[in-house]
Amino acid sequence: MKKFCIISLVLIASIIGIVFIVASLTSNDKFIYKNYTSNEKEIYAIVIDVEDREVEISQSVDDNIHVEYYESEKEFYNLSINDNNEFIISIAYNKSWLDYIGKKPNENYRKIHLQVPNNLLNSIQITTTNEDIKLNNVSFTENIALNTNGGNVEFDNIFVGKQINLIAKNGSITGTIKGDWSDFSISCKIKKGNCNLPTYKDGGTKMLIADCNNGNININFI
Repeated sequence: MKKFCIISLVLIASIIGIVFIVASLTSNDKFIYKNYTSNEKEIYAIVIDVEDREVEISQSVDDNIHVEYYESEKEFYNLSINDNNEFIISIAYNKSWLDYIGKKPNENYRKIHLQVPNNLLNSIQITTTNEDIKLNNVSFTENIALNTNGGNVEFDNIFVGKQINLIAKNGSITGTIKGDWSDFSISCKIKKGNCNLPTYKDGGTKMLIADCNNGNININFI
């Protein structure tokens, strides 16, 4: 009986080893650089819903939205503009179960970079996992909503007309917001971390909501 158990364990280990070898051989998916410019129609908002992707937003040199990204036959994006004039980016997969075993694609292939015009878009909403969200020197007339599970939310010199909603799990929220402290009502939730803002403050014409679990909140007004 003992001999049978040993043989069974050896066979299971061998099968697992073969699976990982096959997975490593089949994971060499070729990624191709692509770019997109939104000159088809007027856009009011951006909605990005992806997984395992870093998303970086910076200022455009013109009145168009520019997107740079990498995709392959197995991991690619759906880019569209809906009836509400929202520019939508979502991730799609064409994988077998073996493709989910082994290494992730190189980090350079797991990034999306958007350039957006200042003060021409109403809002932006970004959701991702296991990677950071970064905004630099951009302005939106209404709302900013950033949500990452397993990464950081980082921003510098951003402006919003109405509301900022920031969520980070297993990551921190750090950055600078254009405007005065008195411009914002504030609501902060923090768990297993430190926060430089009060949990609640009213009196502002705009709203800042920050929710951080297992990370720190450090937000300053400039």
